[in-house]
Amino acid sequence: MNHHPEETSPQLSQEQAQELIRSLLHKEGTWVDWGKTCQQLQKAGYNSQTLFEKTGFQASQQNLIIVAAQVYDSLLTTNVSEELLKYYRGPKSDVLYELRILNQTQRPIVAQLAKDKNLDHLETREVSKTFQTFSLMPQLPPGFTLHPGDAMAYQCWKQAKQKKDLQDRTRLIAKGLKYAMSETAREAIERLLMDFTVTPEQSAPLMPLYRVQNQEEISRIVPLAGSLPLTKKEVLGVEKLDIVSPFNSIAYHNTGSVVPLPSWQAVLKAVDPVAILCQSDRLPQSLTGTPEEVLVLIDRAITQWNDQSYFLVEEAGELTFKWFAESPSDSLLGQVVIVLRPKKIFDENNLLEPWQMDD
Repeated sequence: MNHHPEETSPQLSQEQAQELIRSLLHKEGTWVDWGKTCQQLQKAGYNSQTLFEKTGFQASQQNLIIVAAQVYDSLLTTNVSEELLKYYRGPKSDVLYELRILNQTQRPIVAQLAKDKNLDHLETREVSKTFQTFSLMPQLPPGFTLHPGDAMAYQCWKQAKQKKDLQDRTRLIAKGLKYAMSETAREAIERLLMDFTVTPEQSAPLMPLYRVQNQEEISRIVPLAGSLPLTKKEVLGVEKLDIVSPFNSIAYHNTGSVVPLPSWQAVLKAVDPVAILCQSDRLPQSLTGTPEEVLVLIDRAITQWNDQSYFLVEEAGELTFKWFAESPSDSLLGQVVIVLRPKKIFDENNLLEPWQMDD
């Protein structure tokens, strides 16, 4: 396949680019070097498909080592030991990649725990997410300290108290003891060996999920912020629409987009609605079927927490939808009103055929 010279930029000559590609092809250096080289070439104009064809590094692998190398560089700015850095050059790019959601202070602590416990990337992902959520709690649970090991121990302690099955309970207790760092956390878990009281599990509410069925239902117009990923400013900066009765007409002078929604009661009751597009697999609860684009309607006027709703929040600089069993310390940007799937049809290419039917 022929590649055009415009793939490179003035900051990287053709000769320099070819030398970097050669080093990737022969896997010279460590994976950290590969990640930095891939990023350098991508900034110079080489897309991930081109690099795959020239070096054999798949696009997903390029993304992993680029992000993991950035996490590795962030560890260099902290007081981690050379022993820890050597461990992750070993290679452990997939483990470091899972630390991307953590801040600069949290990463070294989780990195050390992952090394001490010899965690794989799946275990590290669980620890990172658990520690991130645990650190957002307005008040730490009695006996548990602000450490990723104690965060995992608390999660196991809480889940074990909800289990009636002795085998499941024992497995969670053992897991909690594996991670517990403080003596008080260990004592809290060990007490479960004698205390068999079951605390009912608090379940997340059902997602407010709907699907458009009839074109006649579409009547309310709401502003569309765009598709995830979005910034907090992009969502909060969307201007509220003024709806004029009796025909719900609007005068919209902004450069953004609007979207029509069914006139369901939940939609009509929203005081300051804004729509956000995202893939269904980014929702806090997985939906049945193949992942598809869905529309999430939030009401920015509702920022008071309740345990029967999902909310739009900002985590690590990115917006996401979450449910909280307890009042979070971070501010809520709006309550999820509905999650809307597109109208389901058999064949989108034959909508004009008179015999075409939908389910």
